Amino acid sequence: MKRPFQYGGQAVIEGVMMRGPHHYAIAVRKSPDEIVVHGEALDSFVQRSRFFKLPLIRGVVALFESFVLGYRALNFSANQFMEGEGEEELSPLEMTLMMLLAFGVAIIFFVALPLWVRNLAGAVVKSVFYQNVLEGVIRGLILILYILSVSRIKEIKRVFAYHGAEHKTIFTYEAKEELTVENARTKSTLHPRCGTSFLLFVILVSAVVFSFLKADTFLLRFGYRIALLPVVAGLSYELIKFSGRHQDFFLWRWLSLPGLWLQKITTREPDDAMLEVAISALKRTLELEHSAGEGQTGLSA
Repeated sequence: MKRPFQYGGQAVIEGVMMRGPHHYAIAVRKSPDEIVVHGEALDSFVQRSRFFKLPLIRGVVALFESFVLGYRALNFSANQFMEGEGEEELSPLEMTLMMLLAFGVAIIFFVALPLWVRNLAGAVVKSVFYQNVLEGVIRGLILILYILSVSRIKEIKRVFAYHGAEHKTIFTYEAKEELTVENARTKSTLHPRCGTSFLLFVILVSAVVFSFLKADTFLLRFGYRIALLPVVAGLSYELIKFSGRHQDFFLWRWLSLPGLWLQKITTREPDDAMLEVAISALKRTLELEHSAGEGQTGLSA
């Protein structure tokens, strides 16, 4: 039996992007009285071939497509406000350079820095197992400190509130309730399939995967970690999807807890106007799916 699609989304600048199996929609609050909604079809590799639906492979492909789609959504939301303020829209080249810079910084802080600390500690900590544990702990601490730092920025606080609105809207849909502000208001801002939880799964899985590697130099260890990022990402994707479907089992519920705790930082209680934006995005996505005859008959669990 085919599993129903798990709808999800992403918070953007003053808005929310929601994704379905074949379409996506972005809703942005341009002014107190205006919500701009844009939706279009997806050209997903996962829908083209059975090969891209294989475990691990589908995770890597889905994450790559999510990265590209997130780039489009952020670009769309940013340009809405630049247009309103009379500024020039960001060009695709400018957005690409910004994303590449962000990716490079992430590699430095989440791969190179923990590995460097691990190498320094190697003079004292002789066990490879404990060296890997230390590397994972450092990576986790960097993630938490980064999130705590950016959460103090006023603009990011609003993005985190839209993140909460996205989760509440998805929970409302999964509960098979009418997509209204009143129904969404009562739902939790913490969702087990959140990207924040995914990052913690990546840290856990990377510690396990890297423990099987033997390398004598920093550069070789660094190269292994970069080369195996797709494997780590694919495994983490499968784990978070599986745990999201089996929250009734205590083990998967416990594994989801650290991610839910971290979401207390990356999500905030949204106001009704933010909920209205998130609902607009999901409604438009569902409309596109059903109008194309590709709607789902079950809820996205």
